[in-house]
Amino acid sequence: MRLPVLLLVVAVLAGCTSGTPEQTTLTVLASSELADLSSVLEDLRRDTGVELRLDYRGTVRAGEELAAGVDHDLAWLSTNRYLKLKNVDLPPSATTMLSPLVLGVKASRAGPLRGASWADIAGRAAAGELRFGMADPRVSGSGMAALIGVATAAADTGAALRSEDVTCDKLQGFLTGRAFGASGAAEVVDEYVKRQDEVDAVVTYESAVLSLNASGQLREPLEVVYPRDGIVLSDYPLMLLKPDKRAAYDRVVEWLRSPSAQRAIMERTSRRPVDPQVERTEKLREPIGTALYFPGTQEVVDTLLAAYDRAGEPGRVVFVLDHSTSMAGGRIAGLREAFATLSRAGGFDRFRVGETVVLVRFAGTVMEERSVVVRGAADLEALAGALASSGLADGTAIWSALDHAYRVVGDGTVVLMTDGENNAGMSADEFLAAWPDPPARTYAIRFGEADPVELDRVARATGGRVVDATTGSLLEAVKEIRGCR
Repeated sequence: MRLPVLLLVVAVLAGCTSGTPEQTTLTVLASSELADLSSVLEDLRRDTGVELRLDYRGTVRAGEELAAGVDHDLAWLSTNRYLKLKNVDLPPSATTMLSPLVLGVKASRAGPLRGASWADIAGRAAAGELRFGMADPRVSGSGMAALIGVATAAADTGAALRSEDVTCDKLQGFLTGRAFGASGAAEVVDEYVKRQDEVDAVVTYESAVLSLNASGQLREPLEVVYPRDGIVLSDYPLMLLKPDKRAAYDRVVEWLRSPSAQRAIMERTSRRPVDPQVERTEKLREPIGTALYFPGTQEVVDTLLAAYDRAGEPGRVVFVLDHSTSMAGGRIAGLREAFATLSRAGGFDRFRVGETVVLVRFAGTVMEERSVVVRGAADLEALAGALASSGLADGTAIWSALDHAYRVVGDGTVVLMTDGENNAGMSADEFLAAWPDPPARTYAIRFGEADPVELDRVARATGGRVVDATTGSLLEAVKEIRGCR
């Protein structure tokens, strides 16, 4: 009797052993927001025998480390696009899930932003009507995706960003609304929970907004805003770094892309499945709109970061405005229209909350200096009408007026606008001799009969340049160079 029983036990144990997957552990360089996959990875280990040990980084920083070389077995980032920009051979990869970058806005504040463009978002931020948190674009993929979205929409070329499309003034209005930052996508969500009573919104992934709403941590739910002019979509590729781990990697990919795993990822993390046959939950059926082109070169990303750094805190800009009699008629009308538009319009180019705008009007001498610190709608309206009834006078003392501006500019920027040649006060030579080390860049907008050679000479000596408005819109010329330090 004992032998049959023994054989039965051996048979049962053999059956159990043959059904137990081979156990192995893989180290993974991972985007920080993937910490929410812990329960899914437990199921993965149970079903496949493969344990993934995730080592978290911001996506941009992780891309830099991958390009330099790491000792991990796999990498699992929100995107591999930053690695592509490093001109290295891409490792084998498989897309595992999807999530677009969005704006999560408090429900009570979301009405004006439903169906908004990036320009609408930037305009409201510049006017002090939207305060948000976003991750650091130097480290985080979500932070960089936000810059790409804003800059691409501002360029309005319908193509991937080029370095020449990126200017800090286009980003500055949007960044005026930034109330706090964080090192990564996961960290910015945690910080939002702490500061939710102080701010209106958070720039992060759709999955993070939906997960926050379901977490019970919010006193007011967030509404998802998909900018209508385009979003940056993350596809979370799992990348094989060590070829000798191929068998285990294939097991992991096959499991992650299976319908049951795709449903688990969707239900537990609110990311969209890559398998079109997996039915979306109701909250993930919302169309995400157009995906924006990702920059094609590292140079563009570096330019974005330089513009981000230059945008910085609200700045100070001194406008030196020619009010000589030659400005009568269409020219002074154009000048007034430009200031009214910058004050009242939305979009990327308007005056911003926190910005100090100094108006220096001149003719044969300095006629008036007026300073406005933009704190809200009343100050913007004051700027809109500041030049409405300003008078004109004889003479054109360009360099004396610029000398006056340098004495009040502080750490700001000077924008000189003139249509004439200097015929009073200091000469250009006297001005340059008086300011051998200029305190601020000077950007000159030329129209009418203004001397292009002399303007260019002075502007370049200060690190600035000349924009010619004689062949185009004065408003566009003002927009092009204002407010960037």
